[in-house]
Amino acid sequence: MTVCGTLVDIPTADGTADAYLTHPDDGEPHPGVLFYMDAFGLRPHLKAMADRIAAAGYTVLVPNAFYRNGRAPLVELPELIDIEQCDEIFDQIVPLLATLTPEATAGDADAFLRWFAESPLVQDGPIGLTGYCRGAVLALRTAASHPDRIAVVAGFHGGNLATGRPDSPHLGVHRITAELYFGHADQDESLPPEQIARLDKALTAAGVRYRAEVYSGAPHGYTQADTTRYDAAADARHWEALLSLLKRTLPA
Repeated sequence: MTVCGTLVDIPTADGTADAYLTHPDDGEPHPGVLFYMDAFGLRPHLKAMADRIAAAGYTVLVPNAFYRNGRAPLVELPELIDIEQCDEIFDQIVPLLATLTPEATAGDADAFLRWFAESPLVQDGPIGLTGYCRGAVLALRTAASHPDRIAVVAGFHGGNLATGRPDSPHLGVHRITAELYFGHADQDESLPPEQIARLDKALTAAGVRYRAEVYSGAPHGYTQADTTRYDAAADARHWEALLSLLKRTLPA
């Protein structure tokens, strides 16, 4: 299916979020998918991923979650990001990540979901979320803060989903009504086994419909082909899981 991609601006309570919008090029409304970026931000690889989801029959919005600090790209990235040799890049990214508080995430979600509700490119009804790395945290928090608007959530190689902090994302899962899927990375220092177990316990206690899989041998960031953490087998598994989940819960 041919898709049409463009940049759009989303008014928020804190300014204007630039975002990438992509959808089937047929002039018809389609189910909406909010795509939460990873820590490296809105860039060509994420746009290509969003295009692939759109080609399956969805209207996809990928906001620049760092918009409070400027329009994307905020950090200059090489064509291939060497995770082991990019301390200078992380020095720039860490302060940006600190702006993604639970309160900011909920406020931004208000704006993004309002855009979906008002867009003629989006079918009426709840939408889907997918998030990568820090984007999985944003997706989980959005599902908790807007349960009536979210039908399904997918999170891949998400980190710090169930920490001991008082603002840990897992503490809000009792408000979630959506169906969840997680593709955890086996080799992920940001989500060790004890956090996976804590998240599972919270989801089970809350009665949330979910499926969590640990991708054996996969590193954190396994879906990101423009980094040295990319794992083709795990990425293929992610695409199969994501597209089948969307097809079942939000048929295009």
